[in-house]
Amino acid sequence: MPPRDPKVADLAPSEPTLTSYDEQHAVTYMRLLDAEADNADWREVARIVLHLDPALQPDRARRSFESHLARAKWAARHGYRHLLQRGWPKDEK
Repeated sequence: MPPRDPKVADLAPSEPTLTSYDEQHAVTYMRLLDAEADNADWREVARIVLHLDPALQPDRARRSFESHLARAKWAARHGYRHLLQRGWPKDEK
């Protein structure tokens, strides 16, 4: 199971396949998609989901928000196919 609230990089991956970052941030991506569906303000989403303060770092927060939302949309449209082909990663204990 992916972590519920992993640390977020400034930019999401842009590779044409799922990455370990994508797998770790699956919940983040779902939260972003839900927020978009609810027409939530990007600043509120950046603060709550990405833990970035748009008042202190507006450019960084906006870039990170847009990057992660774009990746979430890609994962929802295309990335899941990679997951289905190889299966969800197993927990290593």
